[in-house]
Amino acid sequence: MSHRTHALAAFAVVLILAGPMPNAALAHEAAQAASASAVEGNQTRVLDASALTGMDALFDKLADRRVIFVGEQHDRYEDHLNQLAVIQGLHARGKSLAIGMEFFQQPFQQDVDDYIEGKIDESEFLRRTEYFDRWRFDYRLYRPILRFAREQRIPVIALNLESELTSKVGDVGIEGLSDEERARIPAEMDREDPVYRQRLETVFQHHPADQQRDFEHFLDVQLLWDEGMAERAAGYLAEHPEKTLVVLSGGGHIEYGQGIPRRLMRRQLVPMAIVLNGSTREPDAAAADFFLYPQAVELARAGLLGVMLKTEDGQAGMSIEGFAEESGAKAAGLEAGDRILRIGAQPIASYADIRIAMLDSAPGERVLVEVVRTRMIGADEHKTFEVVLR
Repeated sequence: MSHRTHALAAFAVVLILAGPMPNAALAHEAAQAASASAVEGNQTRVLDASALTGMDALFDKLADRRVIFVGEQHDRYEDHLNQLAVIQGLHARGKSLAIGMEFFQQPFQQDVDDYIEGKIDESEFLRRTEYFDRWRFDYRLYRPILRFAREQRIPVIALNLESELTSKVGDVGIEGLSDEERARIPAEMDREDPVYRQRLETVFQHHPADQQRDFEHFLDVQLLWDEGMAERAAGYLAEHPEKTLVVLSGGGHIEYGQGIPRRLMRRQLVPMAIVLNGSTREPDAAAADFFLYPQAVELARAGLLGVMLKTEDGQAGMSIEGFAEESGAKAAGLEAGDRILRIGAQPIASYADIRIAMLDSAPGERVLVEVVRTRMIGADEHKTFEVVLR
């Protein structure tokens, strides 16, 4: 029975034993009972609007931190714009920065360096880092950050372990790695955090049933991601004591300090801060040091060919397996089985080439697509179609 119910029951007993009470007394007694029940045990959080500030105040508060984690939901453009704002704000205050990024894998550090230092262009950078095979989120989400880093020569650190390792661990666990592969993973991994484990168990249970094969392997993969990124970040800080490191990653890797932050702190005891988008969560001081409340911002729609591609098979170009329901390519006359050899001026040898060729396209734009079409009888045909992007 609730406190309110107890109070009203006692009130009824008084009426029965003592007779009617004056209306004013009744109202006062009822108000006191309701007030007590509403306050006692109330879990409502209160955000004082007078404490809300703008981004400039945030930059001032971050200026004395050695590591700033800025989380994201990968496909939310406003999150990436705020990551850029933090980088620009600290840079304008004279901080010597480096940017750690989850989205690039450690074996490709030299390729990242070459882009930041102006030695290769954007297209070559995307090919060399295998961005479209290893991450696949729209590169335009991250482009402003990387272009600013390149313009200002701010080092970008590839934090993540290579996906070949994490994929294998997902199948066979750490115990199934070869000695050579084990040499690539952190020697020290903390499995003893019960809160971290419980959170991952909750995530694991939301996976489709056919993907719930082995939770311990799933835990190993998460640990590899978090420990691997923490070790790489800690190593960079040790080698560059003058640098402030801004770490960009998915919010799940940093919230409550359970993923990368606590594991980095184990290796390098430095002042740090966690910044998260507060628009999609309840305020919780344990989750982050600062919450941002940005307006939603959408990327401009990209133009699409409307084709489904086969896995690369060693032949020239990329083969069309099928078409989207609204496909400009199909409407232009392309057929399943055609192999795309060129889009505009861009030769096509891989999936990355197609993504690069279409990177700045827009709906309604017309592009020339050259294909080779295999015939059952006679020589293959080379054809060029004008496709209106959808």
